Amino acid sequence: MLAKWALAASAIHAARAIPQGSTTTAPSGVSTGVPSITLVTSVASPTASLSATLPSQVPLPPVQAWCPSDIFCAGSVLQTVNVAQLWSDPKTFVDKPTNSDEQSVLAAFAPINSTNATEGDVLNFVDNNFRGEGLELEAQAISNFNPNPAFLNNVTDPLLKGFAQIVHGYWTQLIRGTNTTTLCNGKSCESTLIPLNHTFVVPGGRFREQYYWDSYWIIEGLIQSQLFDVAADTLQNFMDEIETIGFIPNGGRIYYLNRSQPPLFIWMLSNYVAASGNTSILTRALPLAERELAWWRDNRSLNVTSPYTNRTYTLFRYAVTNSAPRPESYLTDYSTANDPTLKTPLNESQRADLYSELASGAETGWDYCSRFIVTPLAGGINNTNPALRSLNVKGTIPIDLNSILYRANLILANFYSSGSNANSTAAAQHQATATNIREGILDLFWDPSKLAFYDFNTTSNARNDFFSTATFYPLWAGIIPDEILSNSTNAFGFFSSINMVLSRYNGTYPTTFVESGLQWDAPNAWPPHQYIALQALRALPANVSSGAIPEPPNGQSAFALVPSGQLGLDETSLPVQTIGGQNASGTGSGADLNALNGTFVNGGNATSGEGWRDALARSLANRYFTSTLCSWHATGGSIPNLLPRLTDQQLNVSLSINNTGNMFEKFSIRDIDSGGRGGEYTVQAGFGWTNGVLLWVASNFGPQLVAPVCPDPLAEAAAATGSSSSSAGKKNGAAHLAAAPHVLVALALVTVGLQLLA
Repeated sequence: MLAKWALAASAIHAARAIPQGSTTTAPSGVSTGVPSITLVTSVASPTASLSATLPSQVPLPPVQAWCPSDIFCAGSVLQTVNVAQLWSDPKTFVDKPTNSDEQSVLAAFAPINSTNATEGDVLNFVDNNFRGEGLELEAQAISNFNPNPAFLNNVTDPLLKGFAQIVHGYWTQLIRGTNTTTLCNGKSCESTLIPLNHTFVVPGGRFREQYYWDSYWIIEGLIQSQLFDVAADTLQNFMDEIETIGFIPNGGRIYYLNRSQPPLFIWMLSNYVAASGNTSILTRALPLAERELAWWRDNRSLNVTSPYTNRTYTLFRYAVTNSAPRPESYLTDYSTANDPTLKTPLNESQRADLYSELASGAETGWDYCSRFIVTPLAGGINNTNPALRSLNVKGTIPIDLNSILYRANLILANFYSSGSNANSTAAAQHQATATNIREGILDLFWDPSKLAFYDFNTTSNARNDFFSTATFYPLWAGIIPDEILSNSTNAFGFFSSINMVLSRYNGTYPTTFVESGLQWDAPNAWPPHQYIALQALRALPANVSSGAIPEPPNGQSAFALVPSGQLGLDETSLPVQTIGGQNASGTGSGADLNALNGTFVNGGNATSGEGWRDALARSLANRYFTSTLCSWHATGGSIPNLLPRLTDQQLNVSLSINNTGNMFEKFSIRDIDSGGRGGEYTVQAGFGWTNGVLLWVASNFGPQLVAPVCPDPLAEAAAATGSSSSSAGKKNGAAHLAAAPHVLVALALVTVGLQLLA
């Protein structure tokens, strides 16, 4: 019966698709003035009574020379406040400016620095000496904001056009600038903010400052929105940081000064210049781009001799000098290193090594993921500390970082090849560097038998066998192995896991297929990786991708089309797609519950003569749009005349009665109406890169986007509680198969859907 689910969903589409209005004009009236941003200060909620004595502490870690604060960097204040556990998120404290100068705050803390200090003592200290987090920033108006940018004309479906315009308008809610009236100068107060001279877009939620690699996808969205001034301001902020700090830090706080993030500045610069035509920015940008690459070369490069060819390459890794918990995640790191369940506690040297690995993991942007872990499931999915203690980031030469730096050098070579910036010597140097990196990527990372790229492990001096979305980065950067270019079967084999995900699961493409409890593993699917997978597909020549999507062997699922060993897992070890309380994604053809003729559920419409590359890209683009729209609608989003708001009863399922729709930072392989889960913090809403990717998808796939089928919250809730009455199912309609793992479609609804086939 499960094999009929995809057909049922197709039939249900007409009955349960999100309603569309008759108008073809997207809603207008987006406010472009300074938005009204309500600053919400987290209320402390200690986990112990106020009279309780603070837990004992391990000795303080060494002072970190790179972190210039006795309050917010490693030391007695930071450790004591974190051990008190006043907030669930350790980042809250380090984002709070002080009320007075550093010496006054330290003097107020002095009586607490004893073995008799209580929870109440620490709470009073914080309440009396610190202000609300994020006060140093303020909302900004966007000048020349166009509520109807040209890209909207590419979206033919009126509902999706309306949603894209709503998301376009979210830039007005996420733009920030430094609030000079509350800015700390080191004399009147202390703050961790790195003041910026220009406006910028924040990701959202706890990420209330500018971030490095997030900004790549933010700028992609700003370009579609024709907000070139905001994109240029973002780039100018990065140039200011390179000029004053020497590199671009992870984010706009002093506690990020020991690490960067995936170095996409030169890519952003190239995209901005190509879209805006503003080449004058290169006068300042090119020397600073050189300086950034020099920082990576001087601090993150090493020579690697290939065990396969005996050739030596200069390649790059993430490797942060650090011997203390990260200030923004102090308690998290402290607890990982000082886990009371450890039979043999870590010594000082081991703790320092672990803190360095944790910071290096944050520099990857994938904090954290099993691809960098020696024993990913050491503590099970509900206790990730044992796995994190086996991080091996510094011993990994990563596919993604080297692909990014390959393309960065190639971009600079192109900038130096013509025009007013012509410099044949510099062009040749960057071309040579790019060639070296490209050859190293193909030698060390590419496995021609498995048809995938894998990280190289310097500890074992061998290629890892852990599969992740990093495999798509080389093609995004323009590196396509000969085995793919010369053989259509191999080309499909490289992308076959995308076909498997679209066939087998309800959601979008996951970072990995391992469920570890870490947020950069399954079931989570991140917007940047949907973009990168789409760009990798677009990089593939049509001559090796013109045929139809291959069919699995009789009685087998799309997993059978994945090259042997590519995923490093057998079919029974894949994440489970649950429907109606049953595992719908076991083995055999029934596992492909979302596969339709030439397309997939919520994958758009197949067209005559469409090759498999274009079919997969169109389907993944639609599935991403589906995840963003359905989760936004399920959390209170609505569009006048196009998309009615859900009832309070329906919205109460996601506790969203007072909400107006969330754009989540991450999604799920399994469901389309909620955010992702797992990791160090709760799922965030906002959200910069989610919005940017959606606008890019709308611009590039607009005519192929089709209104999705979204689940019914009440039907899901009924299934989750076992209350699957047929009357509820009929009242709310057949909810379709896109169920979250924790809210399952009621079996009664299966009957409703299958009756539509009769």
